[in-house]
Amino acid sequence: MRTLPTLRAGLAAVSLALATSLSPAHANPFEPGWVLEAEASALRFTSVKNGSVTETSSFATYTGGIEPNGLAKVNILLDSVDTKVDLRNVRMRFLFFETFKFPEATVTLTLTEDMVADLPEKRRKIMVLPFDLTMRGITNSHEAEVAVTLLGENMVSVSSATPVTLKTADYDLEVGRGKLEEAAGVSIVPQTTVNFDFVFMRLPSEGDTAPVASAPQIEEPQPTSSFVVATPQPTQVALETSGDFSLEECVGRFEILSRTGNIYFNTASARLRDESRAVLDSIADIISRCPDLKVEVSGHTDSDGSDANNQILSERRAASVVDFLAQAGVPSERMIPVGYGEAQPIAPNDSAANKQRNRRIEFALAQ
Repeated sequence: MRTLPTLRAGLAAVSLALATSLSPAHANPFEPGWVLEAEASALRFTSVKNGSVTETSSFATYTGGIEPNGLAKVNILLDSVDTKVDLRNVRMRFLFFETFKFPEATVTLTLTEDMVADLPEKRRKIMVLPFDLTMRGITNSHEAEVAVTLLGENMVSVSSATPVTLKTADYDLEVGRGKLEEAAGVSIVPQTTVNFDFVFMRLPSEGDTAPVASAPQIEEPQPTSSFVVATPQPTQVALETSGDFSLEECVGRFEILSRTGNIYFNTASARLRDESRAVLDSIADIISRCPDLKVEVSGHTDSDGSDANNQILSERRAASVVDFLAQAGVPSERMIPVGYGEAQPIAPNDSAANKQRNRRIEFALAQ
């Protein structure tokens, strides 16, 4: 049982914490800047498959902060998508987000002092905040109902009070959604709901000599850096095996890479276009991490032109990809270029879209 002096000491500590929080030392609540504490934060999104099956996924890596002028930014590394299933993560990265071309999404919004003027008194408030989301080179404006909670003078939580709904069509993700549906054999609702809980820490001010008291039972982590945070490279944040892949991981990745459709040639040419480089660099990394396997690199065409010409063209295109990967460091003896011409279509050659699907490069274990 606690003694009376112990209770008095506890009440005194609580009073000190509240008094400090309600009497902020900074006239500008955003000075000298705040940094996002990723380890204390969460960002999740929910998708619906086959009409009723819901799946919740998250992102593991994001950085950001609030500048002294109230400009807030959060950078989300899309390669860090976490569905809790390895090959599902790979599908999301290569087929849906196409992270080899679009590695991050960015959320920006502008805060004003009026928005948070009463926060020291209320401690928690619900507000609607407009924000911009940039993804795949597209920026759209949205609104989010958020709960802002003052956890201490130097610590605040900003969380979604209601989910934010985003449509795949608004960010040119419909083609990626179709690739996911085909790869997984499911139907996917063309929108997602997002929930978040971001914790921000105020950066130390010049002249600070001691930490400020915080609210009871809350341990404030020290900010790890300023709000100008270097963004990690995508290869550092993908949630997957480090080092070499297992046979199952390699086979699954080859099947997914064959569905990207991001290897391009000019019409009737085997010359790789520059926009193919991003995905081929990623493919080179994956093949290099399957060191004991030989890989068949196969070229396929649509039905336009003669069978003989298409056969030759498919062989030359497969050879061009092998040459590129060899220059990227994959040993040539581990790759076998093969051309199948128009003999193995994956769709009827009855439309421009289907013909484009049939003009492809695939990757598989060499027989």
